[in-house]
Amino acid sequence: MHKLLLIATLLLTVAGVNAQSAANAQSDSDPATLVRRVADHILQTTTYRFVNSKTKESYPTTKGLTSSPDIKAESKYTKWQYVNGVLAVGMMQTAAVLKDTKYSDYARKNYDFIFSNLDYFKKQYESGTKTVEWRPEINIGSLDDCGSMAAGLLDVYALDKKQEYMDYLQRVGDYIKNKQVRFPDGTLARNNPRKMTLWADDLYMSVPYLARMGKTTGDKSYFDFAVQQVEAFNHYIYDSLTGLYFHVFYNDENTNGVARWGRCNGWVALAQTALLDGLPDNDPRRPHLQKMLLRQILGFSRYQDSTGMWHQLLDKPDSYRESSVTAMFIYTVAHAVNKGWINPRYLSIALNGWDGLSHYVTSDGQLTDICIGTNVEENIRFYYARPRETNDTHGLGAFLLAGTELVLAKEKTH
Repeated sequence: MHKLLLIATLLLTVAGVNAQSAANAQSDSDPATLVRRVADHILQTTTYRFVNSKTKESYPTTKGLTSSPDIKAESKYTKWQYVNGVLAVGMMQTAAVLKDTKYSDYARKNYDFIFSNLDYFKKQYESGTKTVEWRPEINIGSLDDCGSMAAGLLDVYALDKKQEYMDYLQRVGDYIKNKQVRFPDGTLARNNPRKMTLWADDLYMSVPYLARMGKTTGDKSYFDFAVQQVEAFNHYIYDSLTGLYFHVFYNDENTNGVARWGRCNGWVALAQTALLDGLPDNDPRRPHLQKMLLRQILGFSRYQDSTGMWHQLLDKPDSYRESSVTAMFIYTVAHAVNKGWINPRYLSIALNGWDGLSHYVTSDGQLTDICIGTNVEENIRFYYARPRETNDTHGLGAFLLAGTELVLAKEKTH
């Protein structure tokens, strides 16, 4: 009798432990929980100060400071870099979905911090010092300098309608539509590493801004230019053999590069999604654009591995599992389902991706295995060997977008 009681007690204990473990596992992968953890870590580690890179002195503002090219923004999150534009978009969506304004306040504060201190660096630049902080805002020289940060600023502009913001946004529009290097047919390109090279990344560095600007201003020319770019990029870098996109197209040789790199495919996905978000519902081009997005989703879904993750090189399973592209693909699929653009059954792709990605979040809210910024190279080994870092900003905005989109999907099914 005592033995039976002991066995029953043990069984109940084991069942209780298993139930608790299951509950913990569910909590550990819960999208809202992980989004808060990552977003809160960013908030806690952002500073709004300047530092002298030589003397290491720190200052709360540039007001009253002696002119010096050594003065830099202390935090990586207040740099004028395209990755922080994605972060701003992610924070704005996090605020909307989790109904917590501290995240939108964060994005607003970052832009306000920059614009409030911009004159100090602008005066240095105009007097001949060209390596000043926030130079890309002062003198736009590439799509990287402006498109992504302008897209984030447009989301902030919806709450903070400052004239200085709109003045900058108009300047970006003029640069992208009229000044950026392009092929003879109008396709946006770069003159590095060779003249007239198309980078897949540049679809994101232009289209999300263009789509938002079209929606904000009502100027149809922004949509027309954005659609033109999506069509052209699909023409030049889509690979029908694999259903993936090449990283580059070399116009001097009329050929694609060697790599179907993960994150560049993610940039294309986010750009096509952003265009559909901005485009009017009655635009006759929508059905075709939605088909192109579905084509991409089906293409990259074939390369998702058994853990739910995607790889640094999508078609090379011996390359490492990479967090930023996985987040970008999760967001794209979940958002397309939530908007009704694709069949709801495809949501399983995003859910499987989250199962994998959730294991890459540390207990203190950092995201691991993010490929650092990546150039273009003619050999595949370059892409294999790109370092991966914890909390590299290339993955953070995408992670917030992915998680919050799954929160929305969960709400829709309840």
